[in-house]
Amino acid sequence: MSGESDLIKLYSARILELAAMMPRVGRLQNPDVSVQKRAPLCGSTVTVDITTDGEIITDYAADVKACALGQAAASVVGSNIIGQSRQQVRTARDALKAMLSEDAARPPAPFDELEVLRAASGFANRHASILLTLDALVEAMDEVKASCA
Repeated sequence: MSGESDLIKLYSARILELAAMMPRVGRLQNPDVSVQKRAPLCGSTVTVDITTDGEIITDYAADVKACALGQAAASVVGSNIIGQSRQQVRTARDALKAMLSEDAARPPAPFDELEVLRAASGFANRHASILLTLDALVEAMDEVKASCA
């Protein structure tokens, strides 16, 4: 019963609110790059479309099929991704991963609201879904860099 109680606590009102109000949902008409990622354990999928000026994200949309935790992460990312660089995306992803797996500091602004997902640190099977959007964005930005090289 304790495990079930912990799982119920995991889905806080703020996580559910973020999941319900995901911005930038859908697909872009003419993205520079599209990347789809899937979390093998739970089956969550995210497709991100971005346009850039080469280093900075200028437009973004995502098609998110994930649990409330993955949706909450996508919501925070979608609210803050425009104007971010490849390095800022990678830093946010690495910080979120460390926060979940090592109880490290929360991701830096503007992604600091990802702190709400710290409650999932004890649920390793949920980490891939939470990281999915940022993982896809890191891959997308790496593709942009490779195409500009």
